[in-house]
Amino acid sequence: MENTSTMKQHTNSARTGIASGPTEPNYDRVAIYCRVSTSMQHSGLEAQERALKDYCVRKGINNYRIFQDENISGTRASRPGLDSMMAEVRAGNISTLIVYSFSRFARSTTHLLSALEEFKKRNVAFVSITEAIDTNSPLGTAFFTILACLAQLERDLIAERVKNGLANARAKGKQIGRTKTRPSELIRALLKSGMTYRAASKVSGVSHGSIQAEKVLMLKEEQEAKEQQKLEAKRKGENKTEVLDESTPWIPNEQGVLV
Repeated sequence: MENTSTMKQHTNSARTGIASGPTEPNYDRVAIYCRVSTSMQHSGLEAQERALKDYCVRKGINNYRIFQDENISGTRASRPGLDSMMAEVRAGNISTLIVYSFSRFARSTTHLLSALEEFKKRNVAFVSITEAIDTNSPLGTAFFTILACLAQLERDLIAERVKNGLANARAKGKQIGRTKTRPSELIRALLKSGMTYRAASKVSGVSHGSIQAEKVLMLKEEQEAKEQQKLEAKRKGENKTEVLDESTPWIPNEQGVLV
């Protein structure tokens, strides 16, 4: 069955008399979003929509638009209903978004944080009725800060796993990335002779970018070699001092005490 997404408009002639303020959303531009992963969960979609409508009734929200995605996994960042809603957000047509739960809206902590950051930049309030989170409230602000820390932790952990994986692959002798085909020894010899990039490129038959990349690598290796030499010299000096200290005889002073 094909993926389906719908957008509905619900309008009552009556208006609520809610006072406006710096953090008070415009209830004439409210969107509610619900999603289920399979077509067999249609009753779940109806349950989400009913719960969201009940929330709007309790809060006195009489004018809202409903965006839905059915038979679409939450792991997909792009969904027809979600994309339509985000387009309305970016057009400035929505001031408040109400969802049933985080899991119905975002595919990951990073995805949720990215959306919340965009909502914050566009002054769009975000409400999740299951988690009882409203970004217009002090608790919502604190939640946003905590979520940002968790998302940063998630990115750091992913980066660390990638680095460890690459290091493990290199240790096993696996080639990482494209195989280098430029004549490194020739390029380095030409550069050390004082030849310009253009001349070195012409002689070696490679691009200016390859010449630059080889020079950067050469300078890096030379710096690492110098640091290694300094470290070895320092270690030798420490070992020599220890040997001298152990071989130095103790000599008695005037009081007969060995020093």
